[in-house]
Amino acid sequence: MSNFGDAFDQPEVDPAAEFLAREQDDLAGLEDEVKPAAISAPVVNGDAHLKAENDKLRGVSPSPPPLNREVREEPEKIKKWREEQIKRLEEKDAEEEKKKLELREIARKELEEWYKNHEEAIAKTKAANRDAAKNAEKQFVAEDDEIVPGTEWERIAKLCDFNPKAKQGSKDVSRMRSIVLQLKQSPIPINNKA
Repeated sequence: MSNFGDAFDQPEVDPAAEFLAREQDDLAGLEDEVKPAAISAPVVNGDAHLKAENDKLRGVSPSPPPLNREVREEPEKIKKWREEQIKRLEEKDAEEEKKKLELREIARKELEEWYKNHEEAIAKTKAANRDAAKNAEKQFVAEDDEIVPGTEWERIAKLCDFNPKAKQGSKDVSRMRSIVLQLKQSPIPINNKA
């Protein structure tokens, strides 16, 4: 039992610290081999020298110069394919623009035709409404001459719409409708001497 607590008294070993120490030792010799990159900023009060000293103390090595890579030329087939592809894309773009213009022209013609038909329909509706109003007025004036006492409520009932279905948003006229129907069936004489 006495050995139980002894294992915890030993200090823990940090594996990351060991690894970093080994890497710093391995890279320490490389600092002399690698030439530092040219510093473009002017040295002010030895800032560049201090930075280099701090980097050495921290174990940071300057970045290596970029590798010189040879620029490979593309094969002739790939160049030819790229040129053909560019030509095809230009042809497709031109064709697309042409189709857009055609569709716009068609749409413009259809819109003009729709407006023309719409105006004609409105004109026909206005003319029909005018004719119906004139005919209704002529009929009303013709019947006005034929006033027979006791038929006033029948004439009023002719002017009313007795359809029980009301349009949405219109007022409820069911009471007025029922009163006019009652007066039509049992008329109350209207005094015309007023």
